Amino acid sequence: MNSVLKSDIDKNFGKILRDFRIKNKLTQEQLSEKLGISLKYISKIENGNNGVKTQTLINYMNILGITPNTIYASFITNEEASKNIEISEKLSSLSDEKKNFISSMIDLLEELD
Repeated sequence: MNSVLKSDIDKNFGKILRDFRIKNKLTQEQLSEKLGISLKYISKIENGNNGVKTQTLINYMNILGITPNTIYASFITNEEASKNIEISEKLSSLSDEKKNFISSMIDLLEELD
């Protein structure tokens, strides 16, 4: 198993968080107000120069609509976990109507067990 470096995690998280902030049309200043953290800390996180505390990461995810799969997918090497992430990503791109249909189908399959 290859070890994951903290610096790689910080850079990856920073890029994802910046991309989602921009996608949500928020400035760093607006996001710092929503998160209750300093603008300087936001900048360091987004540039990959600083790690992000778990509580702050969860707040980021809630404010910007980021799933855990989005944050961690590139670091997962376990084949079964990777397949589950792949399926989840496919589901997330579907309409709500299709998601509800698939959820109903899963419920039916579970009843068969």
